[in-house]
Amino acid sequence: MQAVRVLRTAVAAALAAGLATTALAVPALAAAPAPAGHSVTRQALEVNVADGVPGAVAAARDDRGRWAGTAGERGAADRFRVGSITKTFTATVLLQLQAEGRLDLDDPVEKWLPGVVRGHGHDGRKVTLRQLLNHTSGISNYTVDPAFQKQVFGADFLEHRYDTWTPEQIVAVAMRHKPDFAPGSSWNYSNTNFVLAGMVVEKATGHSYEKEVERRIIEPLGLRATRAPGTDHRMPRPHSTAYSKLTADTGPTYDVTELNPSLAAGAGEIVSDTNDLQTFYRALLKGRLLPPAEMREMTDTVATTLGPNVRYGLGLARQTLSCGTVVWGHNGGIHGSISEAQVTRDGEHSLAANLNADWTGDSQAIVEAEFCHKPAKPAKPANPSKSATAAKTGATDLAGPRN
Repeated sequence: MQAVRVLRTAVAAALAAGLATTALAVPALAAAPAPAGHSVTRQALEVNVADGVPGAVAAARDDRGRWAGTAGERGAADRFRVGSITKTFTATVLLQLQAEGRLDLDDPVEKWLPGVVRGHGHDGRKVTLRQLLNHTSGISNYTVDPAFQKQVFGADFLEHRYDTWTPEQIVAVAMRHKPDFAPGSSWNYSNTNFVLAGMVVEKATGHSYEKEVERRIIEPLGLRATRAPGTDHRMPRPHSTAYSKLTADTGPTYDVTELNPSLAAGAGEIVSDTNDLQTFYRALLKGRLLPPAEMREMTDTVATTLGPNVRYGLGLARQTLSCGTVVWGHNGGIHGSISEAQVTRDGEHSLAANLNADWTGDSQAIVEAEFCHKPAKPAKPANPSKSATAAKTGATDLAGPRN
């Protein structure tokens, strides 16, 4: 398995299966052929649908302008749950707070959350906020807890999908397990890190995590399709159905569109669309959200266990693609949703994509198609009956001027 596929799988497995009404922000346009350079991206969407994903959507911006494409059961302006892409939002807020002198990323977690990171060898006095954001804390990942998995990702999800989880309850799940390693001695992806980071935001500001994301990022950038929903189980329109087989790869397919996103909190609760995600990451990499010093810290990466072509900064991954192109961003998985948001370091070429299924599909193929013009290879012969609905299997493109 390729390293980037492992990253996607780590996120999806953690927040999806054992473990996301503004139109595309361009003038209304008739369907048009994909600009040169995006036709391969469109083909990657079609391959995902042929491989059993009910619907796929992607959008890109580069020096030629804007492009958006769909395949299967999707609309270009669909909202979706972005899963662990939320982590970049959370890290950005913490870095802004450091720039304001309200905290220091080298503060121990204990300073902000006394007594919270304790139990089975965990010690918040030895873990820094920085180690939360780059996954070197060693804190156990709550989404691998068997009881949590059964209730939240297994068949019990259908009974518990509207349950509210407090951040304290989530962290308590992680504290039932030993740390993965001593703080700072290795790397392991842990959603608990960013639930704690969201708690620190609330402690440092006196406001909810959701309110700070809205005030500091969503409103200044005019992200009309983006929200941090807290405990609201509803999906804003327009959206497509999110599908899951829960912990199985075969068998019944379930509509998992509605769920209480508190189960993911600062690690994965945000809802957005492909347009807003590009606006966010382009603004971030161009320095509109953080001062230069904090931006340097965010992009100071550490080695991961995912292979030499994937390094991790502070809520931001650096990935070297097969053609040598380097992109920055994150991917995310949550029930019925796999997402990608990637951008070049200069912020000029961006991509965001989503698949509305969590048991099949290859979002990395969409990234490789857009930035490397690498055609996607079907995993199996096309079989529309494998789709959850198979009602629509066409593909469409929209093109617009750069802005």
